Amino acid sequence: MLWQDAVIMVANIIFFISLVPQVYYGFKEKKGFITLATSGPIFIGLYAISITFYTLNLYFSSVILFVTGTLWLVLFIQRLMYRRA
Repeated sequence: MLWQDAVIMVANIIFFISLVPQVYYGFKEKKGFITLATSGPIFIGLYAISITFYTLNLYFSSVILFVTGTLWLVLFIQRLMYRRA
């Protein structure tokens, strides 16, 4: 493992952990608190960066960033689902 992979992975784990309460709160309150204009570009960008990391053989960073992007996708979906409620 490259040291850069470890640093990027640790930073993204912190981002992942910080998003978990927001996703949980959205499901609990049945509200989409994050706007589509925020969550949409972020999850698309994170997936693109994840693919880029994978092509650079930064596998751990790629996986963690993909998971973080998926949490942003969940926030995007929450906004779509709960704005009608």
